[in-house]
Amino acid sequence: MTSLAVTGLARPRGWLRAHPLAADSLLAAATFATVLIGSVVNRRSQPPPGLGFMLLSALACACLVARRRAPRTVLCATSALTLVEVVTGSDDLPRTQIAMAVVVALYTVASRTERPAAWRIAALTVALLGVIVMLSGVPPWYSQENLGLLAWTGLAAAAGDAVRSRRAYIAAIEERAVRAERTREEEARRRVAEERLRIARELHDVVAHHIALVNVQAGVASHIMESRPDQAKEALAHVREASRSALAELRATVGLLRQYGDPEAPTEPAPGLAVLGPLVDGFARAGLCVDVRAASGLPGGPGTGTDAAEAAAVIGKLPAAVDLTAYRVLQEALTNVHKHAGPGARAEVGLVRDPDSLLVVVQDDGGDPPPRPGGTDRAPGGHGLVGMKERACALGGTCEAGPRDGAPGFRVRVRLPTGTPPSG
Repeated sequence: MTSLAVTGLARPRGWLRAHPLAADSLLAAATFATVLIGSVVNRRSQPPPGLGFMLLSALACACLVARRRAPRTVLCATSALTLVEVVTGSDDLPRTQIAMAVVVALYTVASRTERPAAWRIAALTVALLGVIVMLSGVPPWYSQENLGLLAWTGLAAAAGDAVRSRRAYIAAIEERAVRAERTREEEARRRVAEERLRIARELHDVVAHHIALVNVQAGVASHIMESRPDQAKEALAHVREASRSALAELRATVGLLRQYGDPEAPTEPAPGLAVLGPLVDGFARAGLCVDVRAASGLPGGPGTGTDAAEAAAVIGKLPAAVDLTAYRVLQEALTNVHKHAGPGARAEVGLVRDPDSLLVVVQDDGGDPPPRPGGTDRAPGGHGLVGMKERACALGGTCEAGPRDGAPGFRVRVRLPTGTPPSG
């Protein structure tokens, strides 16, 4: 029952909002009826309203039809007609009920004008009406009717200002809500883009490293298949092992995209310097000689190490993100050496741990001349160097890559911040 009543009230209200001219016409008629009723209530000793009063009242209320389109003009017109009635006193006594049209017009101006201008207009209107009504209206000047006119006009200005403030407040809330929604959408798009970039880097590191090894070993096997079948079989075994490792890492990387709670999602940790030994051994089987040296300035730990297996112990525990980034940098840099350096190239890996950073340096001697196509130019169209720089910058570190100064070969130098050194 209640819902039906609310629905019945909402329909005409919605129709009036959709037809503002009809709404203002109804308001003008209601105001005119209020003026006529007010002019006869408690006025039994006075004559009924005359034709002049009714004509002025009708004109003043008719002006309210245009209150939305020209609020200040309507206020001036209603005020002028009210003053004419008050000053001329077309009946035995002036009837200030006509000022109800001024009250509605002043409310409209106050609700649709900025506060400073609205209060100036309201003060001028109240002062002008008040002075003239007190001088020419119902005696004495402090009569209830005169003071009531001042109260009604002041109340109209205050109510209009309150409505304007509420509209501005609601508009600000809606704007903030829209801006917050837009910000959330932009943040979501930014995170999606960052996640895509991270996944692309991971896939590039895995594919570029292992597929490069597979390509080289397959080429060697094809070249010596007839002349040295034993070595060809060994190269094919290396191809199989590298492809198996590539599949395992791809499975682990793609598994991160599974939904939360998927029982088939991998649980093994991300690679780090702890598996640097197998990484170097894979390059050694592919024909690349790699020397690893590690040094640490942390108190209480081994100072230096000259073997890939000792590197993790010398460097100590690293934050997970730094450990993974250092491994991916070494993987990509050694893959570039294997792909671009000349035959017989040697690579040197240097790891230096400071209290607040990890320095990773990979350099090669360029190999025996002439180098393979591409030489030491490491920038043709690939994304390896770009990926290394992005990884380093994501952690607040730096990455420098370029030819060695005064010596053949190429050097990659990456410094990664590690924060406070681990205790113990």
